[in-house]
Amino acid sequence: MFLIQNTLVSLDILEKEFCCDLDVCRGCCCVEGDAGAPISDEELKIIEQMLPDLLPQMTQEARDVVERQGLSYLDPSGEQVLSIVNGKDCIFARTNHDGWCYCLIEKMAKDSSFIKPVSCHLYPIRLTKVGEYTGLEYHRWDICHCGRVKGKKLHVPLYQFLKEPLIRRFGQEWYDELCLTAEEWHKQIAASNK
Repeated sequence: MFLIQNTLVSLDILEKEFCCDLDVCRGCCCVEGDAGAPISDEELKIIEQMLPDLLPQMTQEARDVVERQGLSYLDPSGEQVLSIVNGKDCIFARTNHDGWCYCLIEKMAKDSSFIKPVSCHLYPIRLTKVGEYTGLEYHRWDICHCGRVKGKKLHVPLYQFLKEPLIRRFGQEWYDELCLTAEEWHKQIAASNK
């Protein structure tokens, strides 16, 4: 782990290569899983304001879930997460006629400054609380195998692939420090391999 400002960054984030391959996975991370995406109170308030525009585009099942339990719930660890349909599908996930999954919030993003919950934007990085720090961990999920293959083929480090959401969440100064840390780490590795 590396300490960057008030975060603890897993070595995997600097070393692993990753690049989403939507042509293969078709966005299935939004419709597979056993819990909803983690969401902050601030994000929930934004989504509540967007809800009148989102509801007509949601599936009937998703609208029923929202009516029954609301937009979010507490998962077994006590974390607030978005509600899901049938124990797996995000309430804001839709599938087009070609079988591609898309996010209704992201689809509306062109008319809003809110892209989607930051936990979705950061995936496959997951954030955890580690005492007073925020921990950044690489979450390996079988359905993202194609992202690992494409990342390795294109030589795209995970932290570079997720540059935009990392800056969105932690800021440019933090991201610049992360890049310097990665550079120094890779220099050390190269020197020890000589």
